[in-house]
Amino acid sequence: MSTTPLRRVDAAAPPADLEAQSLPAWIYRDQEFFEHEREVVFRNSWQLVCHVSDIPRTGDFHTFEFFSEPVVVLRAADGAVRAFHNVCRHRAARLLDGQGNCGRRITCPYHAWSYGLDGRLVGVPNKDAFKGLDTARHGLAPLEHEVYMGFIFVRFARGLPSVREMMAPYEHELAAYRLEELVPYGRVTLRPRAVNWKNVADNYSDGLHINVAHPGLTRLFGQGYGIEAQPWVDKMWGALRDVPSNNWSERLYQKLLPQVAFLPRERQRLWTYFKLWPNVALDIYPDQVDFMQFLPVSPTQTMVREIAYVHPDTRREMRASRYLNWRINRKVSLEDKALIERVQAGMGSSSYGMGPLSDGEVCLRSFARRMRGLIPQCTQAAPPPRGWSRG
Repeated sequence: MSTTPLRRVDAAAPPADLEAQSLPAWIYRDQEFFEHEREVVFRNSWQLVCHVSDIPRTGDFHTFEFFSEPVVVLRAADGAVRAFHNVCRHRAARLLDGQGNCGRRITCPYHAWSYGLDGRLVGVPNKDAFKGLDTARHGLAPLEHEVYMGFIFVRFARGLPSVREMMAPYEHELAAYRLEELVPYGRVTLRPRAVNWKNVADNYSDGLHINVAHPGLTRLFGQGYGIEAQPWVDKMWGALRDVPSNNWSERLYQKLLPQVAFLPRERQRLWTYFKLWPNVALDIYPDQVDFMQFLPVSPTQTMVREIAYVHPDTRREMRASRYLNWRINRKVSLEDKALIERVQAGMGSSSYGMGPLSDGEVCLRSFARRMRGLIPQCTQAAPPPRGWSRG
């Protein structure tokens, strides 16, 4: 079977001996490495919580949890978006669950301490019993956040560039989709995967497997799947062919997908995928936009967090296209699940340390380059002695 012709824009290359090697298998299953990358890779990474359209009114909130860090973003009384640790400053109870509207105050369900939408501590029952309590020091702990094209990101420590700076190579492309005007389509779903998060990320940006393991995408794109790697973001894409698929869902999608008035001609039938370092992905279709996060749970467990957003459109053809898109990509997701589980199982084999990377695997090379820059032990085919991360 022929492989995909890859069009590439690669970032600066490290020494050739490392550039041509994959990351070692042990870092996909090692507990100490997992705990280390929690601090080195994820502490300052941007994590997507939701879209501004998820919290349109004063008091609307949306919660998120990452590595046991509860987070809440909300719409304050002044209309601003704010982000806080979702933790009461009295006894650490989680304040809010899921998403909804808390009114003008956030009230702790444990002891009824209450906070304004700006995070200030505004109510303490039996306050006189707390001798010397300085309410100004016990407001909600804020989180740095950034709203990028309508999507709300948070992070726990500084270090990386802004989301806008990281996405800069593709901002002109994303602008065409009017992402700020999107509204939720469905709800957040959580899909457990029995693999390391890096296996999910690797597979998302891998172009060589498309024509091998995704017959539906091959019928839709032919041999025209492309990939690029920029320093902080990968891009993958495929344009729908005019040749009708022999699969009914795909054939109907090709036929029914309507024109979107604000999209330029070259994007009317283009599927584009972006992966922002290290674990956030956006699937951009003419009919909808999906985001995914690969949330690490353990060295061999990942939770894939997903939700779709759309532009309001009541046309029957658009409603049908969105349903067909879901059918097509549900199949792709199941195919990918089987693939990454095969890889995770193989990572435990004593026969495998590192594998060769082709010149065309630019996204895997870029990802490995950044991991090695952050954690030099990624250059070793076998794990170092236990305790290496504390050295």
